Amino acid sequence: MTDRDDALRRELGWTGPEDSDYEPAPAEPESTARPAPPVPSRPPIDFVEPDPDDELGHEAYRAREDAPPLPPPPVSPPIPPPPPPPTEGPPPLREPERPGGSFRQPPPRYGPPPGSPRDTGPVPTANRPDAGTWNPPANWPPPRPPRPPAPPSQGQQQYSGPPTQQWSPGFGPDKRSAPAPAPTSSYADRIRTDDLVPARKTPPGRGWRLVIFKATFGLLNLGQSPDELRQLELEAKIRAGLRGHYKVGVMGKGGVGKTTVSASIGSVFAELRQDDRVVAIDADTAFGKLGSRVDPKAQGSYWELAQDPHLETFADVRGRVGNNSAGLFVLAGEATPARRRVLDPAIYREATSRLDRYFTISIIDCSSTMDTPVTQEVLRDLDALVVVSSPWVDGAAAAGQTMDWLAARGLTSLLQRTIIVLNDSDGHADKKTRSILAQQFASQGQVVIEVPFDGHLRPGGVIDGTREMSPSARRRFVEIAAALADYFPTKDDRSRERF
Repeated sequence: MTDRDDALRRELGWTGPEDSDYEPAPAEPESTARPAPPVPSRPPIDFVEPDPDDELGHEAYRAREDAPPLPPPPVSPPIPPPPPPPTEGPPPLREPERPGGSFRQPPPRYGPPPGSPRDTGPVPTANRPDAGTWNPPANWPPPRPPRPPAPPSQGQQQYSGPPTQQWSPGFGPDKRSAPAPAPTSSYADRIRTDDLVPARKTPPGRGWRLVIFKATFGLLNLGQSPDELRQLELEAKIRAGLRGHYKVGVMGKGGVGKTTVSASIGSVFAELRQDDRVVAIDADTAFGKLGSRVDPKAQGSYWELAQDPHLETFADVRGRVGNNSAGLFVLAGEATPARRRVLDPAIYREATSRLDRYFTISIIDCSSTMDTPVTQEVLRDLDALVVVSSPWVDGAAAAGQTMDWLAARGLTSLLQRTIIVLNDSDGHADKKTRSILAQQFASQGQVVIEVPFDGHLRPGGVIDGTREMSPSARRRFVEIAAALADYFPTKDDRSRERF
């Protein structure tokens, strides 16, 4: 090859070997595209472009201009760009590669957007270490974030959309996902025995119901009759709670059955209140017979009980009083006319105060004479009073005089706790007369109970409980005791004046 060929090869830019067929590539024509403007440095990622129309945005620009330049972000290794589509003309501008994969985050720029009043041209980047030849993408600058909605004015409620609710695949809300309601009471209270265990009727005790029950060998149980249920209700009232002591006085004209009523009421209380001791006290100064109606063998009296200095236990008191099979104790009066000793208020008070230590209920058989000092002492310490009358005019008149005498003495509170007993002691009472007397006493606000004749309660007989009484007579005495139980004291008030 000659020197001319070498000169020609150098002129044409041939650099290949001499003996090869290699030809140099034609020179690329100069691009007519205008050079890309210098790109400003990238701001931090958390930068938010302010609104140029907002005064606060201009203040932010002003503060940004006065602030010192931010430090340059770290330079990341380049990421290979995706291949450009085949087009004619000059190759498109490429975005510099960034770390983190293909995710692109257009950096916000510094300064106001182009065309704004504060636009002074591109930010010089000659002195910035991160200055390069990166060209901005087509969607530069990034769109501004939407403004937050204005708060609702006063009185205007902001609509937050329909309430969210989970729906099941069916045609209604999923009830299975609803929370269970909280229990309104304890689980133990919800378990009722009546709903789980069938009620069992109590077998009847008398009447045709008892006949059917026995005839069917217990297969047909009709339960107790209304009369039996009423009887159980009265007995439950007699067994009600009692605090302190309870004293009941019995008054009436001689011959009306005052002593019989006293012993019968005391026997009912003794049978139905086994946990309490009941005593009947003979306070009749006219040779009372209460001791002989309850226990003819009773040897004690007021004087032995009041003068004995060794009464420390109930066994000591038990030797001074008598009792019957129902459990009723009795303190007898003076039984021997030869040694006539007059009962005075002091002896009565001393004897009853000793009995109060061991007995809860006291039934006091008062004298027929209301003006005696002992009767007045008895009335001072009573919780309730029973006035016995015969179902005749003379007996009812004597009962009425007793009520008037109590009202004249100012014992109105005791009158409100007084029960009238119409006692048919001989069995010759007229039904119409008893009805009229009962209505007359009831019109004054008194409780009136009629006691039918009972041969077992005839004068002179021993009242040994209520088992020997007729059912009708026993039922009436149970009603009397239940009426007295309505006045049971609810607290211990032994220190008060009871009249």
